[in-house]
Amino acid sequence: MNTLSKSDILNLSVAERILLVEDIWDSVAEVPEAVKLSDADKAELDARLTAYHSDPDSGSPWGTVKERIKNQYG
Repeated sequence: MNTLSKSDILNLSVAERILLVEDIWDSVAEVPEAVKLSDADKAELDARLTAYHSDPDSGSPWGTVKERIKNQYG
């Protein structure tokens, strides 16, 4: 396994760090059963899902948010 130190990470551009975080998140998402949620976390997710279903146009699609972040920090 390759190891990155904090200084290695800070030497990356902001855009590269965002991509690194995205890669890490994707690796976690590949094994959702490994992420344990508390009852409070489950309740929060349920509340957010309910809010989304009641007004699905109130937010922004992930692709739009991702582009906005890349444009701001890239």
